[in-house]
Amino acid sequence: MTADLPSWARRIRSMREARGWTRTEAAQRMREHASEPLPETADLSRRWKGWEQGAEKPAAFHQPIIAATLGTVTAALFPPRSATTHGLVASAGLDHLETVGRLQASDVNEATLDAVRITVDKLCSEYARRSPAELILEARQWLHLLLEMQEQRLRRQRDVHELAGWLALLVGCLEYDLGDGASAEASRKSALSLGRESGSGGVMGWAHEMRAWFSLTQGDYRGVTIAAGAGQAVAGNHSVSVQLAAQEAKAWARTGRRDEMRVALEKGRALLDTMPYPGNIDNHFVVDPSKFDFYAMDCYRHIGENNLARELAEEVLRASTVFDRHERWPMRVAEAQITLGVVAAREGDLDEAISRGRRALSGERKSLPSLALVARDLSGALRERFAGEQETASYLEQLRATERRR
Repeated sequence: MTADLPSWARRIRSMREARGWTRTEAAQRMREHASEPLPETADLSRRWKGWEQGAEKPAAFHQPIIAATLGTVTAALFPPRSATTHGLVASAGLDHLETVGRLQASDVNEATLDAVRITVDKLCSEYARRSPAELILEARQWLHLLLEMQEQRLRRQRDVHELAGWLALLVGCLEYDLGDGASAEASRKSALSLGRESGSGGVMGWAHEMRAWFSLTQGDYRGVTIAAGAGQAVAGNHSVSVQLAAQEAKAWARTGRRDEMRVALEKGRALLDTMPYPGNIDNHFVVDPSKFDFYAMDCYRHIGENNLARELAEEVLRASTVFDRHERWPMRVAEAQITLGVVAAREGDLDEAISRGRRALSGERKSLPSLALVARDLSGALRERFAGEQETASYLEQLRATERRR
């Protein structure tokens, strides 16, 4: 039974079927992504069948080729066994009050910086689940504490600037989620300045990514591509380059430029495939392999490739739901629900479409600008297929009420 198969076997089959390929066609397409000669197609097709049945796990040589063929990241299809979040807090050595006391006394040694790094990592890891109104208060307190130290002559000033940069990014994201676009832009600019002062490609790259995100939610698709290019130019080897490519792909999808969309997605996918598996996949400013499927889901939903969008949405739900149905990434879950609702509407299932749409709006943790962006696809599909239905009118009013909270 499918439920008894390893996750990689199930996904190999579902992703192949979503693309409408036979096993022979999938085997043939593997050659487009192989740097070395592969066996005959008939042999590869037999192996593909065995992989889908879970009879044998693909060899390390074949794994990246299969992932590239199916348009995903190797570690998303074949997660490493050590793929767990790290336990920084256990090794902190300093408690909260002691850390604050040392910062206020300008006693910034390595132990103090390590404790602050742990705190910043913790706060950035709480972005997906914690109430933004609560999290922003704590993040601002730490940011102000670090910014007050800018006038002091410290040996580790660059480190302080970088840590402040990450906090400014977090605060800006939360401000935008809460509907305060002006403050979010000010925080973004502050983060960009701190990134320059510290020489942090990651901070600078994410500051440009925030500009791309703002532009995307505001319908400025040219602005998205400009910000994505600027961010990629300074990000270095930080994984933000992957998210910048994804934002670019989303913009191309919304302007009907399918070829450019696919090029941008492949650029991000190939880049992420070269990076080591991150130590903390909960940190908002880390791009984990499963997040690539989330990016691709948005693009394929928007251009109307329903089978691929559905397969990716179902995978996003599986990857985002852990610990006895606890939602690890509730905002990803909401967008996956919207995607499944869009597909249902396009296929004529009004009840399923409305049900998925309502689930997306019911979550406590929301990024209203992002949710409104993707919900436009569902409202458009409902208006096109079910314009005269009472259920459609009721859902659209619920959506408008949600958007008015911004």
